[in-house]
Amino acid sequence: MSVREMRRFRRDPLQYIEDCARRAPAAVFRLPWGAWCVRDTELALTVLRDPLFHSGRSTFFGNMLPSRTAQIALGRAVRDLMRAHLPAYRQRMAEAAAGLGPVSQWPGAGPLLVHRCTADVLLHPGAPSALRRQLEQAVTAGLTARQPSMRQRARAELLRPKLLAAIIEHVHDRRAQGPAAGEPQDVLDAVIGAGPEELTDRTVANLYVLLFQSIVGNIGYAVAWSLLLACLHHPPGPPWPWPAEGLVREAARHRPFVWMVGRPVPHALEFGGLPFAAGTILSVSPYLLHHDPHRWDRPEAFRPERWDEPDGQGPYLPFSAGPFTCAGAAVAHSLTTEAVAALGQDARLTVSGGDARPLVSGSVLPRPFTLRRDLKAPVQPALTKGGE
Repeated sequence: MSVREMRRFRRDPLQYIEDCARRAPAAVFRLPWGAWCVRDTELALTVLRDPLFHSGRSTFFGNMLPSRTAQIALGRAVRDLMRAHLPAYRQRMAEAAAGLGPVSQWPGAGPLLVHRCTADVLLHPGAPSALRRQLEQAVTAGLTARQPSMRQRARAELLRPKLLAAIIEHVHDRRAQGPAAGEPQDVLDAVIGAGPEELTDRTVANLYVLLFQSIVGNIGYAVAWSLLLACLHHPPGPPWPWPAEGLVREAARHRPFVWMVGRPVPHALEFGGLPFAAGTILSVSPYLLHHDPHRWDRPEAFRPERWDEPDGQGPYLPFSAGPFTCAGAAVAHSLTTEAVAALGQDARLTVSGGDARPLVSGSVLPRPFTLRRDLKAPVQPALTKGGE
C-alpha cells in the first residue's frame, strides 16, 4: 500500500474499503494488505456457511485447543456462565452507571465499566487480590483491544508478561486443588473445566486472557459505539426515541466491532469464479454486508427504528455467521443492551469531540469522545431494555 493510500485508509478505513469494493470488477477483490475479500453479499453468505471452507478449527482460539469439539465445549461453558451472571450484572451496572459522574472519557470508560460489573465472574472474589488488581490495571492500560497508537500498544504490552505469569501461577494452584464442585465460580474455572486435561498451565492462562479481553473489550467498545452514534444522530435536548434493544442492534450494524472476518483457505477452492490456493487468506466483511444498498434500506443512515420495521433488515452478522458464529452472541448483546439502558436511565446524554469515523487496528474502535450525563433531566423511557 502506498503512503497516499495508507493515509486515505487511516482517515476513514471503512469508507476506503467501501470504495475498494465499489471499484472491484469481480465478486471477490484484493485488499490493500494482500488478502482477498468477498464483495457480493450472496457469495459472502455462501462462503460463511461453506462446510469445506470452514473445515477444521476456528481461528479465534488459534492452535491452543486440539479440536473444534474442544473449542465448542469451551465457548458454551463460558457462554452459560455469563448468562447465569446476567441478573447480578444488571444490578451492578445500574450502580456503576449511577456512580459514573456527569463527565466521562470514552471509549476507554466502556471496558472499565464492563469490567467493574463482571469482575467477580471473570475472577471470583476468593482469588488473590493482587491478581484481581493486575487485571483491572490491564483494562485501564488498554489491554482489551489492539490500540491504534504505538505508545498505547507499548504501554499495554508492558503489563502482559507479568500478568500472564501471575495467571499461570494461579492456574497451577487452582488445578492442584482439584476440580471445583458444582458449577464453575468464574471464567477461569470454566476454562479449566471445559478444556482438555492435557493443556499446559500456560495454555489455560492464554485462553483465559483471550476470553477476558473479548468479554470486557468487545462489550465495552460496543457500549461506546452505541452511545456515540445515538448522540451524534439525535439532537441534544429531547429524549432518545429508540429503545436500547434497537439502538444496540443498529450500532452493531452501522459500526460492527469485528469488521473483517478472514481465515486461510484450507485447500484449493473456487469462489466467484476465482481459484484460491490453500493458505490464501479469504475474508468477509460484516461492515460491507451491513451496508449493502440492495439488502438494506438507506444503509448509510443510522436508523435504530429500522429494527421495528417488518422488512427493514438485511443480513446481520456482527458475531459472524455459519459454523463459527460466536457462541456468546446473544449474551454479549444482552450485556451491551443492559449497559446502554442503565447509562440512559434518568439521564440525558450528549457527546463532544467524537465522530463516526473509526480507528481500525484489528477491530473498529470509536475515536475519543466525552460523554456528559445530565442527571437532572426527566427519565428517558425509550432507553428501557425493550422500550416498554
